[in-house]
Amino acid sequence: MVFSLLAVVLDNTILNVAIKTIADPVHGLGATQSELEWAMNSYTLVFAGLLFTFGVLGDRYGRKRMLMAGMVLFGLASLASAYAQDPMQLVAARALMGLGGAAIMPATLAIISNVFPIHERGKAIGIWAGGVGIAVAIGPITGGLLLEHFWWGSVFLVNVPIVIIGLALIAGIVPDSKDPNKSGLDPIGVLLSILGLIALVYGIVRISDLGTVADVSVIVPSLLGLAILASFVWYESRIDHPAFDVRNFRNAGFSTAIATVGLVFFAAMGVMFFLAFYWQIVRNYSPLQSGALVLPFAAAQLIFAPQSARMVQKYGARAVGTVAMLVITLALACYAFVQVDTPIWILLALGFVQGAAMANIMPPATTAIMNALPREKAGVGSSMSNVVRQVGGTLGIAILGAVLSASYRSDMEDKVAALPEQLRHVVTESISGAAGVAENLGPQGTRLLDAANAAFVTGVHWAALGSAFVALVGTLVVARWMPGKGSAGAAVDKAEIEKEAAVV
Repeated sequence: MVFSLLAVVLDNTILNVAIKTIADPVHGLGATQSELEWAMNSYTLVFAGLLFTFGVLGDRYGRKRMLMAGMVLFGLASLASAYAQDPMQLVAARALMGLGGAAIMPATLAIISNVFPIHERGKAIGIWAGGVGIAVAIGPITGGLLLEHFWWGSVFLVNVPIVIIGLALIAGIVPDSKDPNKSGLDPIGVLLSILGLIALVYGIVRISDLGTVADVSVIVPSLLGLAILASFVWYESRIDHPAFDVRNFRNAGFSTAIATVGLVFFAAMGVMFFLAFYWQIVRNYSPLQSGALVLPFAAAQLIFAPQSARMVQKYGARAVGTVAMLVITLALACYAFVQVDTPIWILLALGFVQGAAMANIMPPATTAIMNALPREKAGVGSSMSNVVRQVGGTLGIAILGAVLSASYRSDMEDKVAALPEQLRHVVTESISGAAGVAENLGPQGTRLLDAANAAFVTGVHWAALGSAFVALVGTLVVARWMPGKGSAGAAVDKAEIEKEAAVV
């Protein structure tokens, strides 16, 4: 399951490194900023919109079957992405990759929950989460190495051998499982979930495209998505065979864990995304060097995530989660003091601390989500966890990106008066645009780039403060509602362990 997860996470981390090369008209596809955004957004829309659906289908028709189908589709779509001849072909191929990824992600966690009994599940999910650390570590470095020696499409081809090996391992090792209760299908609920999630995520990604929330193409689809999802909740609460039993939200542990996952990814993903631009443009590191700078965060995930279950067992989920969220809050707040010339070791240390803290909150929260649902509904539980991760991360990048962009534009508007009018928009739109213009302006370009770097870092400060505030809200949520050691939630877990032991 870790190997299957590797393909999906590895692809996303590699793509962040390859964006600049794909935009190059000589060495890449010459993709515009909008086309690059849609190469990422097409994946996000399909992935987020169908996660819940594939979780439901896996529970009904077999999780192993769904996992293998997702891996095959992901591999074929990776081939199509690698050999895309223009940006629109890449956008379409990335959408197919999102379809495959949506089938893979829920199945991995659902299979783990069915293979491991409840007293081993926390440790297994911790190891599964540590697999994310592996992908985060090797993804950017692999991408950098490939881009230094091969063409841009090689970053997608790396998925193919992983898929082939993964399929062989799944076929020979993984047991199949599905919901033994043949309840009626819920096509209306599934359709509502797809429409609601796609509309909501589309509205969110438009924030990233436009750099503002005050636009009709943001407001209308976002409100429509929320309205459809509200209808989904209303409908699911009134039928006798719901795809997802919304009464699970009455469980404090489940609701708190879901909220925590969303808040953590909102807070962390925005800052981590913008750091890629900081490394490559502000600090002028190569893609390979930028990838290596992610290693401390990834190493912390790999080291501490498998140990999180032991920490929870010793101190309780509330204590561990509250401390972890508080550390995340402080680490994100520290980015508000980052400057253009901040010593690299400070940033590496911050990444390690943040990674260690996330490794002690995400696996316990995921375990709480899975433990709150019957084992036969593991696919639905996994889907809910991954949907919230995806929506939270996308919303964080969009909202914090809008904050950063607004700050950047405000600082740059009075520094581009001497430029021709057609260049002013390019420079004030993004730091990557400013870097491209500065390359052709000689000494004036150096001054322009210095100003753009300073404006970008100021924007990062505001984004960091916003992310720290969201993480602080998460800290308060965990401290108030996460079940503690010896709580009712723990008693339920103990009863479940005794029940499973009796069955064995």
